[in-house]
Amino acid sequence: MGRDTIADIITSIRNADMDKKGTVRIRFTNIAENIVKILLREGFIENVRKHQENNKYFLVSTLRHRKKARKGIDRAVLKRISRPGLRIYSNYQGIPKILGGIGVVILSTSRGIMTDREARQEKIGGEILLSIW
Repeated sequence: MGRDTIADIITSIRNADMDKKGTVRIRFTNIAENIVKILLREGFIENVRKHQENNKYFLVSTLRHRKKARKGIDRAVLKRISRPGLRIYSNYQGIPKILGGIGVVILSTSRGIMTDREARQEKIGGEILLSIW
């Protein structure tokens, strides 16, 4: 039985965010590295570093907590869209806009993992992995 690395990333970040922890440790894979870089670039994570422990690599990320919170909206919402049992693909015109473009959709394309804005700009579709807002 295989591991769902994307679900592990989402769960780790969501749990650390709910507990108001400053850092989260994610098992290193190429997909995890690309997703964390996108989250860093979009401002959901402050910084990230690669850590080795017992011949295993981890990504240690510092989460950015929102200071001015409204009723229950103080946490980042991560949602897995495509999953191992049901893959969701879309062309560049059908990529959903989250909260009218405020949120970010992360896609896996033939040119690598990218955000919805980058995919629309390059006019390329792919598998819709997750959304965050």
